[in-house]
Order: sequence, then C-alpha cells, then structure tokens
Amino acid sequence: MTKKIKPDKDHGQKVIELFFKLYFSPYEYSLTELSRELGCSKQTIGRIVDKINSSTEGIKIEDFIKDRRRIFKIKKEKIPAKEMNLSQSEYGILQMCCAFTKHLIGKEIFDQALNALGKSQILIKNRETVSAKHFGAFTPGTIDYSGHQGIIKDVIIAMENSKVCKITYKSILNQEPKIFYIKPLKLFSKDDIIYLHAQMAKAPGKVYKAPKFDPLLVIHRIEALEITETPFKFPDNFDFEKSFNRTFGVIKEDSFQARVEFTGYAAKHVKERIWSHDQIIKGKKGDKVELTFTATSYIETLSWILSYGHEARVLEPDWFVEEMQGEINKIYESYRL
Repeated sequence: MTKKIKPDKDHGQKVIELFFKLYFSPYEYSLTELSRELGCSKQTIGRIVDKINSSTEGIKIEDFIKDRRRIFKIKKEKIPAKEMNLSQSEYGILQMCCAFTKHLIGKEIFDQALNALGKSQILIKNRETVSAKHFGAFTPGTIDYSGHQGIIKDVIIAMENSKVCKITYKSILNQEPKIFYIKPLKLFSKDDIIYLHAQMAKAPGKVYKAPKFDPLLVIHRIEALEITETPFKFPDNFDFEKSFNRTFGVIKEDSFQARVEFTGYAAKHVKERIWSHDQIIKGKKGDKVELTFTATSYIETLSWILSYGHEARVLEPDWFVEEMQGEINKIYESYRL
C-alpha cells in the first residue's frame, strides 16, 4: 500500500511546484529546464501541464516552440498587492537569508537587498515583522567582496542576456593576468567563496580550441569584465546539480573513489553530512566509521582529510594513500628542528 501512495504524493507535489514556478516567476521555462528542476521526465511535465489546463478556470499554461525549444509560461493579469501578503514567518526567513549572506555579497548589493526587503514590509499582514537583530554570521577568514560589486552585477546582466564576456583573470598560480572570452552560466558559492561556472567562448580572430574542462572562475580574481555584443545559446544539457552537487570537490577533474576511516570526533562529524551522492558509510568497532565516496579534486580531498588530523586515515586508492603519506612526511619535516 505504501508503494502506491508515495508516487501519488510525489506527483501532487510536482503539480504544485510546477504551477508555483510558472505563476510567480516572470520567466518562461523550457521543457528541459522544468524536467531537470522538478526531477521528472519530460513526459511527466507534459501530463502535469495537461492536468492543470483541464482542471483550472481562468489560468492556462501556454505551450509553444521558441528557438527550437518547447516553452511553457502562464499569462496572467497583474496581481493586486493586497492579494500578495507575506506572513511574519516568511518575512523572518528573508531577514535570516539577508543576514547570512551580508558578508558574502558585499555592502552595495546587500544594501540593495535590504532596501527591497524594506519595501516588501507593505505586503505583511498587520505590518508585524521579525527583527533583523535575531540573525548574524561568523565572518573571520572570509573574502571582502565590496570591491567586486561591479563585476558581480555585470556577470548577472551577461547571464540574463546570454552575452559572451571578455575577462581579465589572474589565477592564484600565475604572475600575470590572462585575457579570454567566456559564456557565463552560473554563479554559486561554496565556503563563502563566489564562483562563476562558465564555458570558453571563441576569441575574435582566433581558432577555437575546446578545453578539457570548463573554466571555474573565482569572482574576486576577475580583474576586469566586458560584456560583448556576441550572443550565446545556453546549453540544453547543462545541469548544475548533476555537475557539482553529486561529487566531492568544487574543482571538477577526473573522478576517483576514495575510502577513508574516521575515528573520534571526525567519525561523528562525517556521519552527519553528505559528501557525494553515492557515498557509503559503514560503522566499525571502536566508534569508527568508514566512508566511501566519489571525489573530483585531488587537492581538495587531500586538504579535507588532513584537516581531521590523526582521526582520519586513507585506505584506498593506493596512489592516494601514497600521496597522503608523502604529504604527512613533508609536514613532519617542516616541524623538525
């Protein structure tokens, strides 16, 4: 019986998610985007759209072809402000999100967000609000993005208008900055660092050579950015969740599977978190745990395991065990007097 109820529940949730996404967003969505974001097949999206159109009056989902893609959107009248009330809880969550990201996005953009949040108070029932004093963020060790506000804004404009960008970028490993062209796809954050995932674009007058990996750029290392008039088509097969949130490591190189044993505090800490979509955590004697997971960045994985000190021990693969032993020997030598 349970197996029959769950799919119905999931289907109902997807109907609601699709409706809210189309109704409250000013954007139109392709069939591929909806399928990816709702985690279901394209056929299921079609059935959901048909169900909504046949069961609601006055609201219809438009379905048309644009740039060889099947597009969906809801044509709607402007909604009166009095019908768009926010609850006290919803406003509180917005206050919390602002506080948690203030140090990350920089003062100029944060002030704009705060201004928008202030305007939204008019939509709150009874004008009761949650105070911002309840929320904060721990910031030591974070990057000051106040000098990069213009870059962030230009990246957003370029993504929204699908325009190629000419950037001047100084890698942490290079003495001099390099100039190249990119197709900006996604801004995201990890450990209080803002990254831009992009694809390489053809430089004017030069032969295009596809790189082995798409560029992953750190916003604070972009020294200059120019939005060109060259358009690009957003890739239909781009899936950020699948590309980044299924394996360990923000750097996406060749993947490998690691097996690591943790003890003490480290074991408890590791058990609470998801490190890769295919991870296996096994309990062992003596309060030990064994974690098997997929990683795509050797240096990030090495640094992460070393952060647990003697409470973490690499078991596989053999080449990684050797690399870890070599790194530990270097650390030992650096402390010898």
